[in-house]
Amino acid sequence: MIQPADRISNVSEYYFSIKLKQIEKMRNEGADVVNLGIGSPDQAPAPEVIKALQDAAPNPGFHGYQSYVGTPGLRKAFADWYKRSYNVELDYNTEILPMMGSKEAIMHICMAFLNPGDEVLLPSLGYPTYTAVANLVSAKIRYFELKADDNWQPDLAALENSDLSKVKMMWINYPNMPTGAPAQQEVMEKIVAFCRKNNILLVNDNPYSFVLNPNPTSIMSIPGFKEIGIELNSLSKSHNMAGWRVGMAASNAEFLQYILRVKSNMDSGMFRPVQEAAIKALSMGDAWYKELNEGYTRRRELVFQIMDLLKCEYDRNQTGLFVWARIPDTFKNGTEVSDIVLEKAHVFITPGFIFGEAGERYIRISLCTTEDKFRETIKRIQNIKF
Repeated sequence: MIQPADRISNVSEYYFSIKLKQIEKMRNEGADVVNLGIGSPDQAPAPEVIKALQDAAPNPGFHGYQSYVGTPGLRKAFADWYKRSYNVELDYNTEILPMMGSKEAIMHICMAFLNPGDEVLLPSLGYPTYTAVANLVSAKIRYFELKADDNWQPDLAALENSDLSKVKMMWINYPNMPTGAPAQQEVMEKIVAFCRKNNILLVNDNPYSFVLNPNPTSIMSIPGFKEIGIELNSLSKSHNMAGWRVGMAASNAEFLQYILRVKSNMDSGMFRPVQEAAIKALSMGDAWYKELNEGYTRRRELVFQIMDLLKCEYDRNQTGLFVWARIPDTFKNGTEVSDIVLEKAHVFITPGFIFGEAGERYIRISLCTTEDKFRETIKRIQNIKF
């Protein structure tokens, strides 16, 4: 029999892929399931963005293969966005590489920099794809735990006291998913200094900085980061364009050339009308983000009510597209809460374990559904007898 590659044994099907199949099966059997698990914005991009796509689509020259590095217009739009939003200067010719979303970039970066056996520092709690990709490239994973008592920031002193001789890369994600912890300037400065001292490539995944975060920041603003670091950003959450697959990597020219060697063998360029629409999205002013966050603020208040019904503890000041909460001691773990709510209320809530062992006693609710659905969820959970 033909067997798959050994690397497949190190990864499982993505958790949400499995749950979506279960939800689809329940719906096919007649259940009205409310999905509060996945951070896929349910609203459309700005009308101007959709019009830019429509206007570009009929152009006969826009349907062929595109440049692997995106159009100059798109790269400049990203650079202008960084300058306007974060006060960060980037050379759009050499320091920006458009990507088909951050998820693609995670794979490309790991393929470009990690050899089998190289050690990589990953946050626990963190995005499961960091672990999956590290396993796919046969890197050795070392987790650093994020704790509530430390405001979900890395314990750099503990890392300094460990053997770092084989560590090649460190991933961070601030504003943090799933905890909603914002980026703290002092902590970011210490992380940059730590990685510079120990010759570690630092990658910050930064797609949530415009969602319920009054002070968007970029680690690119910290002196010295660019020489040892890469930042990822995306239009998925900030501009309601998750399915459009538009993101970017920002770094020094040499690092981006390494990534390009991988990327140019993996795709044939981003669809030009999508690039034109992304340029328009990146030009949106403060009014766009204000309206976006006003809606999410209303939704978050309803999610807080859901968490109160479940007797969970949470930080009202957390940022981002989710609400992260600790379950009461009456439940075994977050999975039990998720299973009960799905079975009895037909509402899917994400259990925290998928983000790391430290998430066992947590659950996460996405803000990506309508206020009416959240109100319906409140009614359903009120009727549950735990």
